[in-house]
Amino acid sequence: MKALHFGAGNIGRGFIGLLLSGAGYGVVFSDVNKTLVDALRERGEYTVTLADDKQEQLRVSGVTAIDGSDPEAVAAAVAEADLVTTAVGVNILKHIAAGIARGIERRIAAGAGPLHLIACENAIGGSAQLKAHVYGHLDEETRRKADAVCAFPNAAVDRIVPIQHNEDPLAVTVEPFYEWAVDESAMFSGFKRVEGVHYVNDLTPYIERKLFTVNTGHASAAYLGNLKGYETIQQAMADEALVGEVRAVLDETGAVVIRKHGFDPDTHRQYIETILGRFRNPHLTDEIARVGRSPIRKLSPGDRLVSPALQAHEQGMEPAALAKVMAAALRFDYPDDPESAELQRSLQDKGVAETLTAYTSLPPEHPLHRLAVRQYEALAAQAPG
Repeated sequence: MKALHFGAGNIGRGFIGLLLSGAGYGVVFSDVNKTLVDALRERGEYTVTLADDKQEQLRVSGVTAIDGSDPEAVAAAVAEADLVTTAVGVNILKHIAAGIARGIERRIAAGAGPLHLIACENAIGGSAQLKAHVYGHLDEETRRKADAVCAFPNAAVDRIVPIQHNEDPLAVTVEPFYEWAVDESAMFSGFKRVEGVHYVNDLTPYIERKLFTVNTGHASAAYLGNLKGYETIQQAMADEALVGEVRAVLDETGAVVIRKHGFDPDTHRQYIETILGRFRNPHLTDEIARVGRSPIRKLSPGDRLVSPALQAHEQGMEPAALAKVMAAALRFDYPDDPESAELQRSLQDKGVAETLTAYTSLPPEHPLHRLAVRQYEALAAQAPG
């Protein structure tokens, strides 16, 4: 069995590749990073270290890599794969779609068996987005044929893999906790199950629970920690007042998912505490600059801040804690991050109200827009200098 995984970065190697290898797949990584590709080809193995007291090391073997910028190599690998996965970032899916499409054409011509393509991205409907990009490269007849042999089940993934600087380019450190849920209802019967994957018939509750707890909480710790001058999530989470603010955010998002999806309140409160404990992990050093990067994406209407805040408002709540984090995201000023730089230019040129509307799609008259503007003005008044 052969799995093709797009993205040989830390998440690809330390999470998806690790589980696929453990399930008996020979893993082929596709990446444009020549250093990683060459090392994977030469050595065929790497080590994953779990960030806990034991520092357990897991050896992943039987792997190799292809140059993701070589369309012929990508198409050939897709044509030969039994499973395709991605961990490249949702904005990169469109760039890998053409090679996948060519590979699907080859599979159809050769009469190959069914193929599952799973986008393991921090996004709702990642696999559906991948399918749209891929099908954009296929003609109508080929799309109909692909529907019979290609499935794109959506997935929810969760594992903290911080930025790290290892002497060995293939070595990677990850937290022990992980969750990978896949929509089984969108898969062909008789598929090979991967140990450690949670297969569910309705993925939406798990996606939103994860996005509105882990991603929202992580972003909240980053943006609120940035306001206080902290450099890492661990420093921020050592500040009990800040932890209280993050917990208030997760109480708001928790109310949303409990009412919407019927999660047990006590079980969800335990889930929140587990997530907060993960953020505190002393064996990880997660930089606020990394977690907070791409604030424009994180402020978009369907993402981790605005979406739960809107749903909370629609449920009759006033999401003051979420609105404060939205305001804090606007104040995330890192010139090396293109999205942060763009936000700061917009704030300077257009002001907070127009900027908030431009990036969240909230009209100025919306109560959540007014609430976020008030929070921004309060933060600006508290800022030094």
